[in-house]
This record gives sequence, C-alpha cells and structure tokens, in this order.
Amino acid sequence: MFSFFQKKEYLVDHLHGLVDIHNHILPGIDDGAKTVDDSLELLKGFSEFGMTNFICTPHIMHNHYNNTPNTINKAYDKLSRELDKNGMQDTKIQCAAEHMIDDNFENILENEKIMPLQNDYLLVEMSFLQPSLNFDVSIEKIAQHRYFPILAHPERYMYYHGKYGKYPSMKTKGILFQLNLLSLTPDSYGPEVVKMADKLLEDGLIDFVGTDVHNKRQLGLLKEIKVSKKLLTRLYPVIERTIQSFY
Repeated sequence: MFSFFQKKEYLVDHLHGLVDIHNHILPGIDDGAKTVDDSLELLKGFSEFGMTNFICTPHIMHNHYNNTPNTINKAYDKLSRELDKNGMQDTKIQCAAEHMIDDNFENILENEKIMPLQNDYLLVEMSFLQPSLNFDVSIEKIAQHRYFPILAHPERYMYYHGKYGKYPSMKTKGILFQLNLLSLTPDSYGPEVVKMADKLLEDGLIDFVGTDVHNKRQLGLLKEIKVSKKLLTRLYPVIERTIQSFY
C-alpha cells in the first residue's frame, strides 16, 4: 500500500567521500569564511560526516569581489599552513573560483586570469536578478579556450522557473549543471528552489553537486536536511559522478 509518509534519511549520511566542488571556505576574500578559524571550524564540521576533499571556489565578481589567481592562492596557502599546524592532514583542499559572467569576465578569460577546476572545468554563475547579457557569447568563448563550463546552482535562477525549456536548451550547448545540496531544503532558498532542484534531478539534467556553504549557519542547515529514498536514488549517480570527476 502506498504511503504518503515515506521514511526520510539524513542527506549527510550519504556524503562520505564527496568532493565538494563549490564552497566559500577560503578565509577573508569573499562573503564566505571571514577568518582562518572560521575556515577550520567549517572543515572540521564537514569531516564529522566524512567530507574531507574540497575544491575551494571563492567569487570572482567585478567591482564586488575582485579576486585574482594571486589573492586566491594567498588565501589557499594561508589555510593550507593552518591545516598542517592543526594536524588536519586528512583534509585536502585545492583552489579554483566561481566566476560571475559579468562585463569583465571575457577580459579575465582572454588574459588567463581565471581559476579552473582540475584544469578542464570552469565554474560560472549569473546574477540572481537577471540573466547575464553576454552569457551565450561567454559560453562560446569558454569552449574556444577548451574548458567545460559548469553553471553553478541553476535551480536558483528564478527567472528561468517559468521558462523551463531554457534548461535543456543550455544543456545542448554543452553547459554542465552543478546543484547546490543546500537547495534541497526550503530553509536555504525557499520552496520554489526545492521544487526546481527536484525537477532538474528527475529529468536527469544535473551533472554535479556541491554544497556552496559560506558559513556555520549553512553547514548547520546541510546537516539537518532529510531526503526521501526516491530522491536519494536520483542523487546517487550525481554524487558518484562528482567524486569520479574531481577526486
């Protein structure tokens, strides 16, 4: 007999070994961790449920977070030293960036000031207010530079929720989708984002997952997420693909 009261499980119980390819753990350079102590606290929290591999992705956003490979590598080196000092050698970090597709993106791409993941992938985002005017051109140029574009949190762009056909259209252009695990609870970004996250997973459009954790509060939300076995079935192959692609 069908039951509306399906047993749910804690999501974090299924994240052991996941490589987090989207987070804001590096200290002091964007809206994520403010200090090294904040960074260490977050990493220790992740380790409690078996996540110890991270590709740190601070924002590169013109006139807001004007990060460069230099500023990102300095923050990465600082955190790496503190991990060693604190005996956290089991926690592995790399660095890349989350690139806003804005009026300066094509400039930093042409001048090799971008920060790819694993040399081949470029994590990009758009404003939550409106699509980037130069998005299509930028995607073409990313491909010309032999990177695979990964669009961060497609489920959060509310202006596409009423234009669902835009999602499969982007996929035909070679754009990969990274889902925020925080999008699986309405406490993060609201119920409409949860619905879109589920729809994208159901339709097999999600390629990778990441946490997009910025702070202790969001890590707490992640720990409290409960999901159905049906949703876990959709998540498992995406989690495995993320591990296999970035471990």
